[in-house]
Amino acid sequence: MKSLTHDQIEHFIRYGFVHIPRAIDAAFCREQTALAWKRLGYEPDDPRTWAESKIHMPTMNSWPVREVAPNAWAAMVDLVGGEDRIANPATASWGDGFILNLSFGADKPWSPPSASHQGWHKDGDFFYHFLDSPEQGLLCAVYWSDIAHKGGGTYVIADSVPVVARFLNDNREGIHPNDPRWRDLPAQCSDFREITAETGDVFLLHPFMLHASSQNMLGVPRFMTNPCLKLSQPMQFDRDDAAGFSPIELAVLRGLGVERLDFTLEGERRENVPERVRRQREMLEQEKARLAGA
Repeated sequence: MKSLTHDQIEHFIRYGFVHIPRAIDAAFCREQTALAWKRLGYEPDDPRTWAESKIHMPTMNSWPVREVAPNAWAAMVDLVGGEDRIANPATASWGDGFILNLSFGADKPWSPPSASHQGWHKDGDFFYHFLDSPEQGLLCAVYWSDIAHKGGGTYVIADSVPVVARFLNDNREGIHPNDPRWRDLPAQCSDFREITAETGDVFLLHPFMLHASSQNMLGVPRFMTNPCLKLSQPMQFDRDDAAGFSPIELAVLRGLGVERLDFTLEGERRENVPERVRRQREMLEQEKARLAGA
């Protein structure tokens, strides 16, 4: 039995995302963000203690998605085409590696979402990208606090999936996550949006969705995480039975303007170890020491 309605699935295929309101209990969200302040050694009501305007925290604790956000989990299963297409579904988890935006960019004029906005990217800095890459079957934007207009919500490009699909299909040798050609793609798009949310809301994004950070002009702390869901095998675009295509795969095929595609790699699947991994290991040790001292 499917969790998402026909209209929700069509919205995902057309615009690259679906919104799951209040997917996580708000009280649980507040408990975890309260711990995050202690991990950082910041006082939530005293901006003078906020040493950095934006922080990408390491993960200290994690919870099974199916338990902490059952409605979101059911929707994720629908979007990937079944639980058997998820890598290690029994252990799939979300953690507290918060991206905390306190006042990032507040010292500059507000930049609305547009092709000229800086920072558009496709997530996945840990692997070389192919059209069928299984490393990131879904991108999840999990909001652990309220986010108002101009409050640091994620910017998304709702018509970027076809653009990214064409780019990857034309470059079957694989694309490094830092390849400068990624920066050329937003100019081919026109549907730029700002996400606002309430505590506990989840947005499930197509892995080809281009998105960017935005400024927090309000000074209200914004907590979010962006975990990805890995697939058990690469996406398939030439299934014998068209009914077997997942909404993720259908969005790619529709973006390419075909009903099916015989896709073959011309390069090697490879990992990439980003610098953030080392930094977050150091941060985690510092946070543990801070908590132990407290």
